[in-house]
Amino acid sequence: MPSRRKVLAWGAAAVAGPPALAACGESPGAARLSAESRRRHGGQVRLVLWTWVPLQKSVDLWNRTHPHIQVQVQIVPANTSGGYQKMHSALKAGNPPDLAQVEYYALPEFMLVNGLTDLSRYGADELKGSYVDWQWNQGVFGGKVYAVPQASGPMGFYYREDLFERWNAEVPGTWDEFRQTARTIRTRGGGARICSFNPASASFFSTFAWQRGAHWIRTDPDTNTWIVDIDSKESLEVADYWDGIIRDDLVTIMPDTQALWYRAIQTGQLAAWVSAQWGDALLRGNAPGTKGKWRVSGLPQWEAGAHASSNYGGSSTAILQGTRHPVEALEFAHWLNTDPRSIDLLVAAGYGWPAARIDLKKTALGKPDPFFGGQVYNEVFQTSDRNVDTSWQWSPTTTQSFAHIQDGMARAIPTGGTLVEALKDAQGKVVDDLQAKGLKARSAR
Repeated sequence: MPSRRKVLAWGAAAVAGPPALAACGESPGAARLSAESRRRHGGQVRLVLWTWVPLQKSVDLWNRTHPHIQVQVQIVPANTSGGYQKMHSALKAGNPPDLAQVEYYALPEFMLVNGLTDLSRYGADELKGSYVDWQWNQGVFGGKVYAVPQASGPMGFYYREDLFERWNAEVPGTWDEFRQTARTIRTRGGGARICSFNPASASFFSTFAWQRGAHWIRTDPDTNTWIVDIDSKESLEVADYWDGIIRDDLVTIMPDTQALWYRAIQTGQLAAWVSAQWGDALLRGNAPGTKGKWRVSGLPQWEAGAHASSNYGGSSTAILQGTRHPVEALEFAHWLNTDPRSIDLLVAAGYGWPAARIDLKKTALGKPDPFFGGQVYNEVFQTSDRNVDTSWQWSPTTTQSFAHIQDGMARAIPTGGTLVEALKDAQGKVVDDLQAKGLKARSAR
């Protein structure tokens, strides 16, 4: 495990970019020479990849074209639904997979338990130029590479053009206009609402605070202290806004991407969706009857004329500590996320906005899409991606932080409480969580 001194120094290094941690020592398993492993397996290396994203077509392509390194996909529950618990249990037991999908926000948690392989030892630094800088830096700690970026989730506004035209509703350019459009749809839509609000996802809610300019976590380099600012002025402004939207019954309170939500999308009870680029595949796959009716516009702005955006989701292909094949795992992870054929297959599977540097027009992302009425809708997300505040940081207790916020939102909405109260209540708990890990932490005020 990292020394206490190194862990406490993590916060200070975070100021210059993603949280950094001094290099962790490799386990004996990760240090074994891959050549020796190949000899034991007749010249073929077998890798296991844990993921909840449908990557099988890309993996099949790899397996056909790389017979000396074969990859087996094993599906695990999505992120906080149990996938990370399963990964941590496997690390603790000493039998982790070689590779795993790990969201950007969760990487610091794996670093804290020495769960990732130092890929700089195997030449990963030379791959940096193939990736978008801010996504690449999500997997860099203490100047060393511990994960290969996979995809992100720049935000946008999906809307049903046919319904907006039927109800003479304006596509909102600001959040004030969003409220006005929501009122129009509530009045004219025969029970429909503009969209849903998901009280079960703090990650979803964080995108609005992120866009507003909040920073839920930052660090003081002079004292090596994590500073928690979940109840900042900007965050509370966002919470108060959504409290008003909910109080006025302008949205449906419902977790998205579930059966009831998809039904509401297909029947027109929900006319729009504020979500990330990866939402395109979910709409296409679960609401086929709405083909041609959707369009995408930019995320509504808090200030007219602004272009601020944020990111929802985003994952890396992490190589876990204990793999016996770090060289081959790195080779596969890099191919998976940069090979043009693989990227097109991953895009079709809805994995998100590529971490690789791409020429939009030369990929499947840059083509007119019949589902979106022939719109080259990813041009919207390309602009969104360029306007994400990349100084947003994650702490090594983000999963716990999300749980506190979600618990607060789930209690508040049915009882007449507020999201403002939920954020204020979570603030102290997040500080406590960091301190419980042996880290220096305090509230911003």
